[in-house]
Amino acid sequence: MRVVVQKCREGKCIVRGKTISEIDKGLVLLVGFTDSDNKDTILKMVNKIVNLRIFNDENGVMNLSIKDVKGKILSISQFTLYADTTKGNRPSYIKAMKGEKAILLYKYFNKCLNEIIPTKAGIFGEDMEIVINNMGPTTIILER
Repeated sequence: MRVVVQKCREGKCIVRGKTISEIDKGLVLLVGFTDSDNKDTILKMVNKIVNLRIFNDENGVMNLSIKDVKGKILSISQFTLYADTTKGNRPSYIKAMKGEKAILLYKYFNKCLNEIIPTKAGIFGEDMEIVINNMGPTTIILER
């Protein structure tokens, strides 16, 4: 499982010209799965994300988690995080989990997050535009 975590002032997901999900201060997560991922992988990743201390405290030090700042999450499925470009110029996505399995894990991931932090999502498999007003900028790549 790979997750690109971006600290944001605001984030939104647009599908066919219509905003379907948006958040204010929080995290935008770009989420990809591979075949070895399972519910245990997700639980570990959720724990890491909600406790990741990347928000500034009163001294301007990244010392607070999304729980501490009462932020929100926008979760976006993105199989392209598993692109392999080692051979040629056209990426291979062979390492990305197939859609029918990945959608189940994505839904479980979002459910687990939402039990801790208000979480909105994009539409799995849909062509989406993601708008991120990145704070910092702060971008962290997590892998399990």
